[in-house]
Amino acid sequence: MKWTAGLVIVAALGFSALTGCSGGPAGQGGGEPAPAPPPAAKAATFAVITHAGSGDAFWDVVKNGAEAAAKRYGVMVNYQGDGDPARQSQLIDQAVSQKVDGVVVSMANPDALKEAVGKAVAAGIPVITINSGGDRSREFGAITHIGQSEDVAGRGAGEKLRAEGVTKLLCVIHEAGNVGLDQRCKGATDGLGGTVERLQVDVGNLADATSKIKARLQSDTSVNGVLTLNPAVAVAARDAIADGGSKARLATFDLSADVVAAVRDGEILFAVDQQQYLQGWLPITFLTLYRDNLNTVGGGLPVNTGPGFVTKDNAAQVAELAQSGTR
Repeated sequence: MKWTAGLVIVAALGFSALTGCSGGPAGQGGGEPAPAPPPAAKAATFAVITHAGSGDAFWDVVKNGAEAAAKRYGVMVNYQGDGDPARQSQLIDQAVSQKVDGVVVSMANPDALKEAVGKAVAAGIPVITINSGGDRSREFGAITHIGQSEDVAGRGAGEKLRAEGVTKLLCVIHEAGNVGLDQRCKGATDGLGGTVERLQVDVGNLADATSKIKARLQSDTSVNGVLTLNPAVAVAARDAIADGGSKARLATFDLSADVVAAVRDGEILFAVDQQQYLQGWLPITFLTLYRDNLNTVGGGLPVNTGPGFVTKDNAAQVAELAQSGTR
């Protein structure tokens, strides 16, 4: 009987000890409070800084891609654009001072942005370049470049225009100092094998652009082809050709809903498509992978998003996507 009573006492003490370590609130059963869960990781913030001018529909699609990727990956994107290289540099400096987790920048004027991009790299902020300046991207310390080879795209456009019988081409440049536009015209010259003249217009004044293109076609009727490098300018050129009674064949770089409709209707021969939605989506994807897993893409070479060609054969398929803001 003594042995049995002792066993009961030991069992009771063991039960008391277990209940005392139940992890309840302090002061109830003598336990310590459970440790607080670790705070949720702060969402990454990426700055996207382009050379977009106001009202440029091309860059609206880039912005749509970046914001869609941000939503997909649970990160923050601060998109800003300015066609003035000095102002664009200031926006990069502001992003660096805000200690963002990554910078995406288009470099239409690389020399003007070199110092600002260098500050970002020196601060340990990963930089991805898009659209323009791919040949300087690695030199500036960016982890990759996303866009198309403007020389290759221009050559392809020139070859297609030559096949359509164009022998004298007007290449319309809409942004002064943009190295990518110069490369497009140079490539078109190589691909055409004929005469290529350049005409400078202002993308911010499309009415004036229409007048200048119309006047140039009327002053030289031997010009039988027009290549624009921007979708809004393409529509201006279409109107100039129609108003001036010219028979020049028209092609363009880049898409908008109006351009796709004009290709479908035979008013524009083709549009060179660099899939700018990807120039918004992919850098956010790549920066997220770099932040989370130190992944880099491209192996030191650019990641090409084009060129592709939208023609009358496939324009109807692209039209619906363009209306939704993804092409």
